[in-house]
Amino acid sequence: MNWYVAKLVFRVISGSGDHNAQFDEQLRLIHAETEIQAYEKASTIGHANQDSFLNVQKQTVKWQFIDVAELNVLSGLTDGTELYYNIHEAENPDLYIAWAHHKSALLGAKN
Repeated sequence: MNWYVAKLVFRVISGSGDHNAQFDEQLRLIHAETEIQAYEKASTIGHANQDSFLNVQKQTVKWQFIDVAELNVLSGLTDGTELYYNIHEAENPDLYIAWAHHKSALLGAKN
């Protein structure tokens, strides 16, 4: 059996959908024998996690499963194992670095 990281993409639609498109990207850990089985499990999880509910304004909020966008096998589960990476291109590198430091400071403030 192998471990995989799957990126599931959901569209979030509030009310009639007259808003900027919102997408929820979720990374899920999948245990499967093959990549095909991992994809099928991830897709099943995505479909099972579609949901809708009423928000405080009594509008329907809908999580619509789009697809499994990525699937990566993990070489092993040990301390420090890389689960996912994304290369981000930024027009303003200083702004991006400041954002990363800000997010880290927020995490540190919780401890």
